[in-house]
Amino acid sequence: MSKKVSTGAISAPRSILSAAVLVGTIGLGSAPGLAADELNALVWCDHTDPALIQPFEEKYGVKVNLKEYEGTGTALSIVEQSQPGDWDVFVVDGVDVPRVVAAGILAELPAGELPIDDVFDQVQMKDVTMVDGKMYAIMEKFGYNVVGYDKSKVDPADMRDLSTLWGDKYKGKIAVYDYYIPLMDLTALYLGMKPSDISTETLPQIKEALFQLKDNAAMVGEVVSSTTALATGEASVLLGGGEWAVGVMQDDNPNLEWVLPDQGGILWSQAIGVFEGSEKKDLALKFVQYIMSPEGQARLATSSCFWGMPANSKAGDVMTDDQKTRLLWDEQEAFLAKSHRYYIPDAELDGQMLDVWTEFLQR
Repeated sequence: MSKKVSTGAISAPRSILSAAVLVGTIGLGSAPGLAADELNALVWCDHTDPALIQPFEEKYGVKVNLKEYEGTGTALSIVEQSQPGDWDVFVVDGVDVPRVVAAGILAELPAGELPIDDVFDQVQMKDVTMVDGKMYAIMEKFGYNVVGYDKSKVDPADMRDLSTLWGDKYKGKIAVYDYYIPLMDLTALYLGMKPSDISTETLPQIKEALFQLKDNAAMVGEVVSSTTALATGEASVLLGGGEWAVGVMQDDNPNLEWVLPDQGGILWSQAIGVFEGSEKKDLALKFVQYIMSPEGQARLATSSCFWGMPANSKAGDVMTDDQKTRLLWDEQEAFLAKSHRYYIPDAELDGQMLDVWTEFLQR
């Protein structure tokens, strides 16, 4: 969903059509002055859904103050301008957890008090969330940059083959999500590479394939414009889309679906942790525990801002059949086996990739 690597790649969109409202610091649920305590959380937009927050507020008699942000760089600027103790809970892009841990922002989490063993194996990412055997965050939600489509306008079987989008069949009917990391990763998969194979040597091949894709594209746009193109019929396919792009629109248009191609897909993830400077670590931990519970996970997965897979596999026990169908729950094992994390290049290669992407956009 968002994401510029230099400021914190967002593996999944943080604002979709139904959640384009910018949220400042807001309280949801308990009336001001009636709460026994307050909790301040720096979050993505999917946590601002009252359906997610109110059950926690009511159970603990607290008020949760939420501030939505976009991009890890923005979050770090907010933290730098804050006083110690201002923030209690932090939701952050999975790929940026090591960055915020290194900055001393996150407190150690008691692993024994969180359902880490219930998190899908490929999503635990202990190499990212743990340092020297200590856990500082836990993955709470994930999904894919893959292919979204309107099944009334395309053959769904075609959407399982990336090469179809480089052919002539859907020329002029493809929207491309404007974020260079997942799109170059997907292009690498189309070429038979892994995202980690992207290098100075292979970049010319990526560039050539991207230019071929641009010739087939109806438009290239960020989250709102690209999903709007799919919703309005300007495009029949959204390359780079996924459950995050179509989940909130399926009530209005049940023809919208998504799939992970046979060549593979790009995995995004988001994590949650407790601020080291929090003066309410016990309450903050309770909030993390609630978010990671099957009930909290089901509500987070189906947030009115954007949908995604719950990291806790037991969330399926409390989700409806319709919700699981929309998330392609029964295919997750196969999807995860064919998925690749965002490939984060070094600074030199990142600059070269951005140059290619700029040429792609201007073509």
